[in-house]
Amino acid sequence: MSFGKNLQYLRGLRRGMTQETLAERLDVSRQTVSKWELDAAQPDINKAIELCGLFNCSLDALFREDMAAYADAYTDLRVEVVPAFRYVKYAVISADPESDAIGRVTEYARQNGVERPRVIGWDFPFASQEQVNVFGMHGYEAAWILPEGLTPPGLDVSSQPEHRYAAIHIPEPFANPFVSIPNAYKALDSYMRLSGLEHTERGVIPCFETDGESMDVYIACE
Repeated sequence: MSFGKNLQYLRGLRRGMTQETLAERLDVSRQTVSKWELDAAQPDINKAIELCGLFNCSLDALFREDMAAYADAYTDLRVEVVPAFRYVKYAVISADPESDAIGRVTEYARQNGVERPRVIGWDFPFASQEQVNVFGMHGYEAAWILPEGLTPPGLDVSSQPEHRYAAIHIPEPFANPFVSIPNAYKALDSYMRLSGLEHTERGVIPCFETDGESMDVYIACE
């Protein structure tokens, strides 16, 4: 863990915040901020509290967590307006629900002449404790994003209006998926808190992941 690296990471989440800008906010010199980020010095308790207020984090997180551990694994942290879309979804609880759900909606697409479908997915939180603890199962829901003008027969079609999401790109999500994907959500959560963005679940898919060799994670914003 490193306070200096954590500070660099938090400052980086505030797009355009230079050492000079941070120094002005805290009424210290740029050299002081530079020393903090190099771990050559640490702020006194009052400045540390100011930093926590500015970056909306706890003292424990700022000084003891390794916030920067996953910073280099992600790119293109952003707010994006996702256009309205229609979709067909499928939910499953199993030992490998991601593959099962994605496989099912991909097959829907192929049956309707779409060989390279756009697919997204998200956790399906309705597995019982017995399914999780005894059988090692969990839930996942996948959706095939329908091409313009296509309405597949015999399938329930849902729709979502245009909406704003915070998003992050994971270049290699499956190199270490049990670390990289959860940490992407943590990075997005930090970014949203620092940017004053609030999560919403009203009328939209609250969060989702794109399917593929790389991945983008999206969290819906108010």
